[in-house]
Amino acid sequence: MKNKMKWLKWAALSVLIVYAVVSVPYLYATSLATKYDLKFSHTYTDSLDLSTITDSFSRTYTDTLANGTSANQADLIFHDSRTLTATSEDLDLAGVLSDAFGNTLTYVEVVGFAIKNTSTTTTENLAVGGAASAQFINWVGDATDIVNIGPDGIFFLWNPDNSAYTVTATTGDLLRIDSGADNITYEIIIWGRSA
Repeated sequence: MKNKMKWLKWAALSVLIVYAVVSVPYLYATSLATKYDLKFSHTYTDSLDLSTITDSFSRTYTDTLANGTSANQADLIFHDSRTLTATSEDLDLAGVLSDAFGNTLTYVEVVGFAIKNTSTTTTENLAVGGAASAQFINWVGDATDIVNIGPDGIFFLWNPDNSAYTVTATTGDLLRIDSGADNITYEIIIWGRSA
């Protein structure tokens, strides 16, 4: 009887282990919820002889994306702080970058990106775009177009529409970031869809 109980315990434990191993991939599926808030405010004054005229303004732009691959959705995110030492790099959006969990990201569409030039030195500009080949260009008009981000500047692009910005593997998937002759650390976030 004791041996039969031991055997039943081991059998039950084996079933639990097999269930856990089979279930683990489903328990850890990634899910993405995205929200941005951009707030702009100013106080603009003009001092006259007997009074001061003030124009105050505050505006917040907000949007959210649910998890998925349709309009107003995203299921991929890449974020990193990177340093360029008087060079450029081409970020391959189709199967090279990894998310925070180590999953390889293959973007089919980019919903948006934010790039921050962390340099505060006056002449240190960061150039975005203009890869030598296989340019990711659907966010600009031409393969040679470049957006310059000055010191302490931010470039933010957001298009939650169904088609967003299409990425084409091997022929249209490289996003170039160039620090020119400077050593610049930048921060980048890329939101997108896998299908």
